[in-house]
Amino acid sequence: MFDQNTLKLNVDPLIESALREDITSEDVSTNAVMPEPCLGEVDLICKQDGIICGLQIFERVFKLLDDSTKVTFFVKDGDFVKNKTLMAKVTGDIRVLLSGERVALNYLQRMSGIATYTNSVAKLLGDSPIKLLDTRKTTPNNRIFEKYSVVVGGGHNHRYNLSDGVLLKDNHIGAAGSVTKAIKMAKDYAPFVRKIEIEVENLDMVKEAVDAGADIIMLDNMSHEEMKQAVDLINGRTEIEVSGNVTKENIAKLVDLGVNYISSGALTHSAPIMDISLKNLHAL
Repeated sequence: MFDQNTLKLNVDPLIESALREDITSEDVSTNAVMPEPCLGEVDLICKQDGIICGLQIFERVFKLLDDSTKVTFFVKDGDFVKNKTLMAKVTGDIRVLLSGERVALNYLQRMSGIATYTNSVAKLLGDSPIKLLDTRKTTPNNRIFEKYSVVVGGGHNHRYNLSDGVLLKDNHIGAAGSVTKAIKMAKDYAPFVRKIEIEVENLDMVKEAVDAGADIIMLDNMSHEEMKQAVDLINGRTEIEVSGNVTKENIAKLVDLGVNYISSGALTHSAPIMDISLKNLHAL
């Protein structure tokens, strides 16, 4: 759940931007059929099984349009809900319920979809101590919502943004001139409290990264046999992350490697939305 400071400083501006995108001057359809205020109520219903996530954001959309809107929830973030579950009732000015419906559902459907997909992937790791990580492959201006959804689904967050940690990828290595130079430059520049993670693509790069003093080595798009050899070569001297086209279909094959982390961009960029609707709107 987002605290009040996070809501006001980081979440509200994004929701307001989404509302402005949907309502540039007025809601013509709503104003045509509801010219005056009228108290009403509508049901929030789940139309498929999954992990619900984003209820606070759903509510916030309506609250920003009219603070007197009331949402009564019957479930909470992280709950597994089944098709046809009544998850909440929203009470307020019918004009607000109609105008905020699409934006509120967009957030809730997207966040619940990510939580549900993440949960299904995390289960494939079984009892392994490996942490499932997300990436920065998020929808622009929706990272705060999508990374929260990963956590609700049972995953973990990698760095939030470029200011949050040192991750030297192939183009950083190219810019620096070598793995060794990139790590040395990062150690000289970054605060000592920052871990240095570097992406490698072959065993020669693995050896160079270990010798240069990397804290975390990311094995990127390597074959299963190469990754096993890399783990043996590292021999516990650094933490190890596996990345590169990791999906629900292939993650179970990586468990036997004995690495610390597996990251998957698919958690955020490929999760299908969860089918959720507002139904049975009526005046009170």
